[in-house]
Amino acid sequence: MNLKHTEITTLKELKKAGYQSKSIKDELRDNLRENIKAGTDSFKGVWGYEDSVIPELERAILSRHNINLLGLRGQAKTRLARLMVNLLDEYIPVVGGSEINDDPLAPMSRYATELIKEKGDDTPITWLHRDDRFYEKLATPDVTVADLIGDVDPIKAANLKLSYADDRVIHFGMIPRANRCIFVINELPDLQARIQVSLFNILEEGDIQIRGFKLRLPLDLQFVFTANPEDYTNRGSIVTPLKDRIGSQILTHYPDDIETARKITEQESKLDPRQTDVVYVPDLAKDLLEQISFSARESEYVDAKSGVSARTSITAFENLLSTAERRALLTGADKTIVRLSDFMGVIPAITGKIELVYEGEQEGADGVAEILIDDAVKVLFPLYFPPINKLERKDAVTPYDNLLSWFFQESEGFELLDDFTDEEYKRALDGIPELSILIKEHQPDFPKEDIYFLKELLIWGLVAYKKLSKQRFAEGMQFNDLYGNYISGL
Repeated sequence: MNLKHTEITTLKELKKAGYQSKSIKDELRDNLRENIKAGTDSFKGVWGYEDSVIPELERAILSRHNINLLGLRGQAKTRLARLMVNLLDEYIPVVGGSEINDDPLAPMSRYATELIKEKGDDTPITWLHRDDRFYEKLATPDVTVADLIGDVDPIKAANLKLSYADDRVIHFGMIPRANRCIFVINELPDLQARIQVSLFNILEEGDIQIRGFKLRLPLDLQFVFTANPEDYTNRGSIVTPLKDRIGSQILTHYPDDIETARKITEQESKLDPRQTDVVYVPDLAKDLLEQISFSARESEYVDAKSGVSARTSITAFENLLSTAERRALLTGADKTIVRLSDFMGVIPAITGKIELVYEGEQEGADGVAEILIDDAVKVLFPLYFPPINKLERKDAVTPYDNLLSWFFQESEGFELLDDFTDEEYKRALDGIPELSILIKEHQPDFPKEDIYFLKELLIWGLVAYKKLSKQRFAEGMQFNDLYGNYISGL
């Protein structure tokens, strides 16, 4: 119902306008029905869930269920909960001065009932916007019942000269104050079992109990919980009776393909416009960046139970542009192109986002990050050039023989320095004619502005397949024949 909230300030005017009370779950359900019929996307900006999570979430809302979103970190669980706010009515009326957002036609608090009894149709009405109807609490071991439900306030008792037996001395916690709102509890298993127990009656009956007071407050709430499967074994669990009272448990997941992952990264990256003006990022570089996260989720060095957050790619993308931007600032260039060697600059973003198993700890976080970059190169390489596994056969003629011979003849190796200007970078790669020959033969239609990144990928691919060696030093990267470093060290 569309009411002119700016013109309605009393209970009499509200009744005259034909207002009818509606529960928050019915609000969500009715507005979702309208969106579905109109073909409107209720969860705009969430990618990769169109055929999996979002239909299940919509079914849960249509069923008026409290919801548990279960998934690994960085799977947009909290984002989905926040987007549910858009399914609420724009404004709802509230008894003026109510702590718990009392519905004027269905008051429940002592304050609201006494105010309406005293003033009748002249009871003041205020309006609550949907953006103010979202409450969020991160479950931590130090959360108390008083935080969530409420407690007796001795200061209020003293100021009002009331005994502790008077329910007016109660200070309401977050949940009663979130009446008629969406209430999200993140990382539910981290909440102590005794605190979870306090949620039973709220979910089932709407009762709250504070210090011996049994208040019949039929709270009107849409609960959304989030949980990580890892927490079930590492830190806690959802107690069975509470789990039984959650209507729908929905499993989230990571993006299924690089295209979807790229959309998420480009949408969520916080970039300075000056960066995007200066730095050009080839599409292949964007694909490679996303492939690092995909490779990490399959890596034997990374703890699969912990997951690899989508934030890994987001922060890595920000680091990648900053690496190229820094070079442009140092060299005084107005424009620069992202290079594959710039990916060394994303290592801090990777190491801070992945949990390693024992084997990974032995390699070291930086070492694992470099392995993941090489693994990503190894996955993308066959999409552009013939598979290198043919090289494993003795005496087999391969497309890469001339290129490998070039490196064999370069006893001092091939260097790409970090502070090369774009002209120096291109000149260095153009100095290996076999690269241009291979690209012309296998990728004749590749975008010209991205050719140099592809040339670098070709070299890194041979390294990943152990046909060339790569060494990082202070000024940049050096590539050698596989045994070049060994022979030159004799």
